[in-house]
Amino acid sequence: MHLFALLARKLHFTVGLCSPEFHKFKTFALLTGAPGGKAGETVMSLQVSRHDFDQWMVPVYAPANFVPVRASGSTLWDQNGKEYIDFAGGIAVNALGHAHPALQQALTEQASRLWHTGNGYTNEPILRLAKQLIDATFADRVFFCNSGAEANEAALKLARKTAHDRFGAHKSGIVAFNNAFHGRTLFTVSAGGQPAYSKDFAPLPPDIRHTPFNDLEAAAQLIDDNTCAVIVEPIQGEGGVLPADPAFLRGLRALCDQHQALLIFDEVQSGVGRTGSLYAYMHYGVTPDVLTTAKALGGGFPIGAMLTREDLAQVMNVGTHGTTYGGNPLAGAVAGKVLELINQPATMAGVTERHQWIVEALEEINQRLHLFKEVRGLGLLIGAVLNEDYAGKAKQFNLAAAEQGVMVLIAGANVVRFAPALNISEEEVKTGMARFAVACEHLARGSTS
Repeated sequence: MHLFALLARKLHFTVGLCSPEFHKFKTFALLTGAPGGKAGETVMSLQVSRHDFDQWMVPVYAPANFVPVRASGSTLWDQNGKEYIDFAGGIAVNALGHAHPALQQALTEQASRLWHTGNGYTNEPILRLAKQLIDATFADRVFFCNSGAEANEAALKLARKTAHDRFGAHKSGIVAFNNAFHGRTLFTVSAGGQPAYSKDFAPLPPDIRHTPFNDLEAAAQLIDDNTCAVIVEPIQGEGGVLPADPAFLRGLRALCDQHQALLIFDEVQSGVGRTGSLYAYMHYGVTPDVLTTAKALGGGFPIGAMLTREDLAQVMNVGTHGTTYGGNPLAGAVAGKVLELINQPATMAGVTERHQWIVEALEEINQRLHLFKEVRGLGLLIGAVLNEDYAGKAKQFNLAAAEQGVMVLIAGANVVRFAPALNISEEEVKTGMARFAVACEHLARGSTS
């Protein structure tokens, strides 16, 4: 008898078919084609469940108890066929929802031509995407990468190198803001103003200081001639869906000009139409020196970018920085179609209209149940701030919503966050908000029982 078959029999009789040990052997059999897997069965047909996440994945996430398997527009179905309205949007990623036909076509057409070349070569889709971004923004040059964290990493490296080349090594200070989120690399998590995400990885990159968001006077105490960059989100997404005050951003612009520091706008979450403008800096009328974008840029296909002016771009010469998948033709083709569809007056007007649908529904819920002390945000980045009676219970709202068939996000312990597709239908909004209202009613009853 084959060794694998003997092992399978032993496992079957000694620990049982449902044991973790037998499950592990079964997976191995499927992967290798060893006896123990069904004839013709491969790992691609392996039946998996939410339980398998806890067995196989590094436990840095605690995902929902259901596993999504199919979606169309802003409606999604799990393994059991249960339907959900998607107000999470992949955390502001799925700008045009799921399975958008034009994005599918762009991807499949490019997949039939050229998949990947590496950065020793270039390709047509990524060059076209660069021109689209340049034509649509203040930028003269673009650096492509894989994620928002990589885009912010590139922006901070650009700022340090610019300052070192022009003024000397002493000009290295970076000013960021409390409750900010700029990514998970060591450099970007240090710039983010949430110690819970960085404290386990000390020593952190030096010369990064934090100050309260929307407090220009406090920022002015830190920004000086040794500052090379100020990095700020026009809307703090992870930090509670908190929009910047226009005067705050204007003041940062003036301080950066005064001290010859670069103003970096992290628009990873707020960009590509989410605020009702293509980028939030346009809404505020404040132009940064560097802008980072990702998330919605690929509409679900991973891509990030750093945008900047010609004079700053020239500081980064060949070999200074790089990335393996930046400038991938598949990503470039999809992102180009995303920009083409979103950068339209009708799409921007639609964002404003959908904002009203959701805010009005939240206000109606609040009139009956008195859950929120504030509903804030811009466009389709909306936060419902829980009042004192429900403080710290945002995750409970997230879980209760899922039970009713609607996906929402949280932004900290006190804010329920909505970041749906920019083209979510009115019917999907009505259905989703009705389900969210039921979830809220259940929580309200529970709190008073």
